[in-house]
Amino acid sequence: MHGLGTIINVVAILVGSAIGVGLGSRLPERTRDVVTSGLGLVTLLVAGLSLVDITKDSLTQAVGTAAPVLIVLGAVLIGGVIGSLLHLEARLEQFGAWVQRRFGRAKGGEARARFVEGFVDASLLFAIGPLAILGSISDGLGHGINQLVLKSSLDLFASLAFAAALGWGVALSALSVGIVQGLFTLVGFFAGQVLPDASITIIGVTGGLILIGVAMRMLRIKDVPVADLLPALVVAPILLAIVQAIHG
Repeated sequence: MHGLGTIINVVAILVGSAIGVGLGSRLPERTRDVVTSGLGLVTLLVAGLSLVDITKDSLTQAVGTAAPVLIVLGAVLIGGVIGSLLHLEARLEQFGAWVQRRFGRAKGGEARARFVEGFVDASLLFAIGPLAILGSISDGLGHGINQLVLKSSLDLFASLAFAAALGWGVALSALSVGIVQGLFTLVGFFAGQVLPDASITIIGVTGGLILIGVAMRMLRIKDVPVADLLPALVVAPILLAIVQAIHG
């Protein structure tokens, strides 16, 4: 069922928010850190499962056994250059800062300010991120909901922590997640109707590599600018088509 991953994600945020409001500020920071590190390791597992598809028959038959690695390499390098020149990571951060300033001027008391802060911060964290995009596209393509299930686990604990400090505004971010991820699921669904299996596979493999960057950030190994790498998902099938034309 297309869209099931997003439904699970929305429910996870609502449940996490409800528990967080109930717990208040009693959840230890150390506990949150341990859970985040554990989920970072699981992210590596999911990434590894995506990377295994680089040996898939539909891909190797289209371009040979050596070309897929070079295609992914080229996609990440070219996509990274494009993303960095467009300042995608920085623009996301600037957008978040702008939204916070915009809502920060709204009047209505401290309670309303905390509600809005929870909604804005959680929406930016849950709806505008690599896992939200990659997982939703994968769901739409019919590759399963593993990535969105992982994201749901992350968002469950993150929403719990956010709601413990900021209240019910965090729960409202589930609406943002439903809209954004629903749109990307539709993009993946319609792309899957026209793209050959080899192109869909190379997108999934490239996405798996980007997921490693997500895991590195969660494990505090390196702050990889993952958003800057997202154009690689568009570059990968283009390079595949070029190599396939030469190969064929």
